[in-house]
Amino acid sequence: MIATTNLAKAYGGRTLFEGVSLQLTPGNRYGLVGANGSGKTTLLKVISGDEPASDGTVTIPSRARVGVLRQDLFLDDGQIILALAMMGDAQSYAALEERTRIIDHGEGDPGRLAELEDTVRQLDGYTLEARASAILEGLGIPRASHPMPLSTLSGGFKLRVLLAQVLLGGPDVLLLDEPTNHLDILSIRWLEKFLAGYRGVALVISHDQRFLDNVANRILDVDYGTVTEYVGNYTAFAGEKVAVRERKEAEIARAEKIIADKRAFVDRFGAKATKAKQAQSRLKQIEKIEVEELASSSRRAPYFRFEPERPSGKDVLDVVHVSKAYGDKKVLVDVSLAVRRGEKIGILGPNGLGKSTLLKIVMSKVDADDGTVKFGHEVRTGYFAQDHHELLPKPDQTPLDYVWDACPTEGTSFVRGHLGRMLFSGEDVEKKVGSLSGGEAARLIFCKIVIQRPNLLILDEPTNHLDLESIASLVEGLKAFDGTVIFVSHDRWFVSQLATRILEVTPAGPRDFPGTYAEYLERCGDDHLDADAVVLKAKAEAPRAGAKDEKQESALSWEEQKKRRNRLAALPARRDKTLAQIAAAEARKKAIHDAWAAPGYFETTAADEVARQHKEDEELAAKIDAWMAEWEEIETELAGAGAREPEA
Repeated sequence: MIATTNLAKAYGGRTLFEGVSLQLTPGNRYGLVGANGSGKTTLLKVISGDEPASDGTVTIPSRARVGVLRQDLFLDDGQIILALAMMGDAQSYAALEERTRIIDHGEGDPGRLAELEDTVRQLDGYTLEARASAILEGLGIPRASHPMPLSTLSGGFKLRVLLAQVLLGGPDVLLLDEPTNHLDILSIRWLEKFLAGYRGVALVISHDQRFLDNVANRILDVDYGTVTEYVGNYTAFAGEKVAVRERKEAEIARAEKIIADKRAFVDRFGAKATKAKQAQSRLKQIEKIEVEELASSSRRAPYFRFEPERPSGKDVLDVVHVSKAYGDKKVLVDVSLAVRRGEKIGILGPNGLGKSTLLKIVMSKVDADDGTVKFGHEVRTGYFAQDHHELLPKPDQTPLDYVWDACPTEGTSFVRGHLGRMLFSGEDVEKKVGSLSGGEAARLIFCKIVIQRPNLLILDEPTNHLDLESIASLVEGLKAFDGTVIFVSHDRWFVSQLATRILEVTPAGPRDFPGTYAEYLERCGDDHLDADAVVLKAKAEAPRAGAKDEKQESALSWEEQKKRRNRLAALPARRDKTLAQIAAAEARKKAIHDAWAAPGYFETTAADEVARQHKEDEELAAKIDAWMAEWEEIETELAGAGAREPEA
């Protein structure tokens, strides 16, 4: 459905990627990952046609409908929310609008009514409003808001309307740039389910590891100046990428050792007449050994090290009967929370129920209508706001000056050293704060927090705009932090790694649970927040299912039991063989596509050879699909039987 051939993009003297030849096929969901600034969004823009490539081509069938979620698209605040979503199905919406103008307003040609009725019926246009409403509700926009103008929504909810518009169009190709930004956990789960049933080509940029694990079955990694495809979700990709790099480094080390050994022989015996011939032979062997030069990774992670200046008392924070309303809308009602030293509290729940407001009340950024907030002995706070502008009030200030404000008595090397740990070096420290990207702004705020050395961290969506490497590094830094953390997050992986206590904000009031995210999901017993709960529920029921299986097995004859066990024991080997076949076939397809991308290939290659390769490419695609289906069946059988590979 999407083919790129020798694609490249450069800005001035900097090349983001080159030599990118990919085949993106229907039914696959591709996660596009890479460091901030590596070129992910640029690649998406090149594929969508928003930006030209520096070299190479992008091919999408002309009949294919392409839906694109852009981060920088502006919508008309005066438009009605439901109408904006319905515009995603442009043909149906246009036909319905023209029909309404003719019937209700007498505008246009009445002779077109019969044609318009046929068009609306063929396109299922009479269900358009219902379909748009269902998608908006799935994305967390209540039905009561649908007839209202867009201006009544916050920036995050406006993005949801845009996402609804893209999804409603029934595109053959979905290009989504950070679709989970500003979505709460419930809406993210809805989007995951939607994409799981999507049958077109989906290409998604995301920094949400759990979302990528639940959605993607292929990963496109923008690194080393190119784009590499991996089979599997994000977790599988992360392991495979490390393994591939280690194999290459081992191969290079072996080649360099061989060269060193041969060079040592030449140096030792090259001057001896009896060994001269052997020395010359080794020199020729050295010339033939090719040592691959590994490109440097664009992946860089900041270093988060939070060290309190002094510990707080055991009682860190006491929130007592806090309530807050904006006009007629009550966002917090009688909320109480007692926080003890060392706790890491994750605050979860749908948007609009006052999670950020609660943190702002704690930080005295917003006044509560009722109730009190009291800090314990020696508590020093560090605050990360969801809106970066709140903490970066001077857009003309440089990162150097911003951090220096927190430590005016320190020298240049101290400030630059801390900025360097947050990936600000060279001229980066002299940029204007107002020109920083979201990820850069987040790292700068954290840099100041580190220098302030608080013992209580109040973090509102700290992973927004951070790339996957930065999020992982932040988790490690917060785990090692000796103080207390209260955070709001919709990143389930982040919550699962960090939280020791869960506060879920619900319309019926907060639910306080003293345990980890996994333990909380197990207690809930459903998947209202995450797919993992289904797994946990299945585990709880596993003993009953296992007992039933044992009873069924005991009813089989000894020979039938033996055959069954032998088949299960053979499954891991079958799986490994199938995966090897898939890898070999995909490598061969890549070799064919690389040959096609070579300059002058079609001019210098015989037509029958080109036809043979096209046929081979199609046959390989069919085999890969069959082997993928076989692999999925094997994995399902292994999971269902509880089979384990024999220990080595």
